[in-house]
Amino acid sequence: MSMSPVANELVFLPLGGTGEIGMNMNLYGHDGKWLMVDCGVTFPKPGRISADGTRHHSGEPDTQMPDPEFIEARKDDLAGLIITHAHEDHVGAVPYLWHKLRCPIYCTRFTAEVLKKKLAEHGLLHQVKIIIPETGERLHIGPFDVQFLALTHSIPDPNCLMIRTPVGNIFHTGDWKLDPDPVVGHGYKEETFRKLADEGVLAMVCDSTNATTKGRSVSEGDLYDGLRHYIESAKGRVVVTCFGSNIARLLTLSHIAEDTGRYMGLYGRSLINMHQCAKRAGVWPFNAGSVDTGHLGYLPRNEVLAVATGSQGEPRTALRRLAAGTHPDFELEAGDRVIFSARAIPGNEEAIQGVIDQLTAIGVEVITVDNAEHDIHASGHPAQDELKLLYNWVQPEIAIPVHGETEHMKAHAGLAKGCGISRTMTGRNGDLFMLRPVPGMQRQKVRTGRLGYEKGGLVKVD
Repeated sequence: MSMSPVANELVFLPLGGTGEIGMNMNLYGHDGKWLMVDCGVTFPKPGRISADGTRHHSGEPDTQMPDPEFIEARKDDLAGLIITHAHEDHVGAVPYLWHKLRCPIYCTRFTAEVLKKKLAEHGLLHQVKIIIPETGERLHIGPFDVQFLALTHSIPDPNCLMIRTPVGNIFHTGDWKLDPDPVVGHGYKEETFRKLADEGVLAMVCDSTNATTKGRSVSEGDLYDGLRHYIESAKGRVVVTCFGSNIARLLTLSHIAEDTGRYMGLYGRSLINMHQCAKRAGVWPFNAGSVDTGHLGYLPRNEVLAVATGSQGEPRTALRRLAAGTHPDFELEAGDRVIFSARAIPGNEEAIQGVIDQLTAIGVEVITVDNAEHDIHASGHPAQDELKLLYNWVQPEIAIPVHGETEHMKAHAGLAKGCGISRTMTGRNGDLFMLRPVPGMQRQKVRTGRLGYEKGGLVKVD
């Protein structure tokens, strides 16, 4: 198949992340060139069904990503890769797939710090050209005029994209929410998105993760009170587990530690790495601190606030070791408190319950999103009211739900229709979305699959 879009054509081709949550990889095609947006991994769970309907089984590689075979065969036509933000399901596959793509990479400062760390670990740092635009900047990448626009999410510096071409404009949201107080990094402005509507948006390619959730997502800024309540009222040590990439959550915890007379220490490689990246990118305030974790074991119990990786019950994480009593720095005991400042990712419930059982057996009190009376976690994705707002601002001709499983994308399409969007296009990885000259879809036009990383190399995963 020649599959090279000509000058009057504009197409969208997802290779990963449509029909599933994880391993995002999107292609936009116009005038003989392709633009890739995001290049992420997924961590499969046995029993979970992937976008193509296959069931994951045990014995599969732990780290998987989309197979870029289609674009690898056309890499001379790949104008560039944009990374919208630094979550693993958007940036994690770059070091593994770089040799197949070999194109410039565009991302903002915090994302660039995270990416550089990954590339350095794979010995690739000096081979990759990374271009760091400012938020709001417009860049010409091949025939695409791309503007990086500020939106909010659960990580610093997320960006949505206005992709302009002579035949039509696409608004690509990336992961987002409408957070009036994101705590860290840039906020967003309503007028930015209303102006896009004035200019005209052909298609909006948009996050569906929480399209089945009513109302609005909780603001990051609203978590201080709830987290403070549970930290301040604790008699013994407090351990909070959350996603390492949520720098805003870390900053909130750092303020609470200071305000309640506790010392904060970070446990777990991903937390420490992200904290360093935030410092280097200038999104971590200079005076907000954490202490050397080696000291926490010697402090009175009511002065300890440990932040640990392992909110999803993963093996070998700091929380797992604390629950098992094998952590070198200190042992949890009856009367200590563990707060899960994260929701279970579907498929991880059993593993999380296993950790909770270990903790309660020691006599540790466990606070989770489900048993807490105050807000201790905020999602990074838009609930229904936020989706409606953005559609009312941007007013695209076509809505394309991505970044969700079938039920999320269906709910999202129905909601877009309710906002007066005349056309919705719902598909999955490998479907070709023709946007210009005539909108339509070609199902399963391109073969997609998954690659797994094991023993230092890539293997096809059936």
